[in-house]
Amino acid sequence: MKRDFTQRFGFLVKSVGKLYIEEFDRLARERIGLTSAQCRLLGALAMHGDPGEVEPLSQAELAQRLDLSPMAVAGLCDRMAAAGWIRREPSATDRRVNNILLEPSAEKALDAALSISDGLNARVMSVLTQPERAQLLSLLGRVQGSLVDITGGGQKP
Repeated sequence: MKRDFTQRFGFLVKSVGKLYIEEFDRLARERIGLTSAQCRLLGALAMHGDPGEVEPLSQAELAQRLDLSPMAVAGLCDRMAAAGWIRREPSATDRRVNNILLEPSAEKALDAALSISDGLNARVMSVLTQPERAQLLSLLGRVQGSLVDITGGGQKP
């Protein structure tokens, strides 16, 4: 017996996320020369700490926030440091740790990535009315909160 999973929540959310990331990745590579993973890394660094403060994250902390292996983050950081998007600084408290900081050039890249995301969001959500868009985001936020409660408090993006 053939089964249809296309309307099951988990499969639908995974499919939407995969398609969205693939299109964002294509646009980001084309327009700013960065992958979606590199944009996520820059975003994670930009969201960390208080505005106006430079609060570094270690590579291990980045790996955890991005749900990537430490080796994958090390490779991303190697490429991004070589391209001038980030810099590594040894930790003052643990010589085994490298802290990662944004370079000033990353601000323009982040702005461009946000612009790409805004444009893609507008295209993707154009099939919904403004109230439907707000309702969708609200409902997804509630479901995310429920999953955080169920799983014992995972990280919210």
